[in-house]
Amino acid sequence: MRKLFHHHGLSIVMAALFLVCWAAQMVTGHRVYNDEQREHRQPTIGLLAYLSTGHFLEATGENWESEFLQMSAFVWLTSCLFQKGSPESKNPDDPSIDEPPVTPRSPWPVRRGGWYAAVYARSLSLALFGMFLCAFALHAAGGAWSYSHQQELQGEPPVTVLEYLGTAQFWFESFENWQSEFLSIGVMVVLGIFLRQKGSPESKPVNTPHSENE
Repeated sequence: MRKLFHHHGLSIVMAALFLVCWAAQMVTGHRVYNDEQREHRQPTIGLLAYLSTGHFLEATGENWESEFLQMSAFVWLTSCLFQKGSPESKNPDDPSIDEPPVTPRSPWPVRRGGWYAAVYARSLSLALFGMFLCAFALHAAGGAWSYSHQQELQGEPPVTVLEYLGTAQFWFESFENWQSEFLSIGVMVVLGIFLRQKGSPESKPVNTPHSENE
C-alpha cells in the first residue's frame, strides 16, 4: 500500500479531493434546490432524486466543461506558442524537441507507425477536447432541463436544448467559467517566470534565472 501511494499519490489525492468536493456539491445543491421548491410551494425531493435533476446536471457539466476546455487549449497552445522564461513553455530560442528513438517499450501506436502514431502524437489534446465536448453537451442538456423547470414554475413554456443554446443564460454560464480558467492558466504561466515551488515539476529549479525556461 505504501509503495502504491508513493508511485500514484498525486492521482490518488486529486481523485479523493474531487470526490469529496463533488459529494459536497451534491449535498449543498440538494439543499438549494429544495429551498427553491419551497419558495414556489412545490414538493421537495430526496438526495438521490436530486442527482437526476437538471439543476445538478447543469452545474456539474458547466464546471467540467470549462476545466476540460482550459486543459485542452493549454496542451495544444503550448505545442505551438512560447513564453520566454516560463516552465510551462518550450524555449522560444530552441523550440525543437528531440524525440527518443522507438524501442520495444514504446507505446504500441508509436511502434505501429503511420496514422496510428500520428493520432497518438496528438492524443492528449484530442482526449481533453473530447471530454470538453461531452461536458458541453451535459451542460446544455442539464441547463435546458433546469431552465425549463424554472419556466414551468413561473407559468412559462419549457424550452428544448437547441432553444436553450440560443439563450443568454447558457452563454453567460459558459463565459463566466471560461474566462476564469484562462485567467488562472495565464497567471500560472507568467508567475512561473519569477516565482518557484521547490520540488514541483511545474516550477523551474529555485536557482534558475528568470529568463531561462528550464
